[in-house]
Amino acid sequence: MAKAAKKTVYRVPDKKCCCTEIRVWLRGETIERVEFADGCEGNHRGIEALVKGAAAREVAARLTGTDCGGRGTSCPDQLAKALGAALGIKS
Repeated sequence: MAKAAKKTVYRVPDKKCCCTEIRVWLRGETIERVEFADGCEGNHRGIEALVKGAAAREVAARLTGTDCGGRGTSCPDQLAKALGAALGIKS
C-alpha cells in the first residue's frame, strides 16, 4: 500500500503577497500537489503545474527571493518558505 502524501498548510504572514494560504502535499521530498488561496489564479495554476512531481528542495532553492513589483516577496517566494517549513529547513 502506497504511503499517503503529507499535507502542510502554510498561512502566508506577509501582507505584501496576494495569496493568503498555500497548501502543499509532499510524498517524501517530492511535491505531489500545491494549491494557493487568493491571488493571481493564472500564475498560481502555472506554478502548480510546473512544480508538480519536482524535488521540493530544488524548487525552494530556485524560488527563494523571487520579488513581485518591489514588494520584497511574491507567491513563489512564499511557496519556497512553505516548502522550507514542510521540510524543516531553517531560513
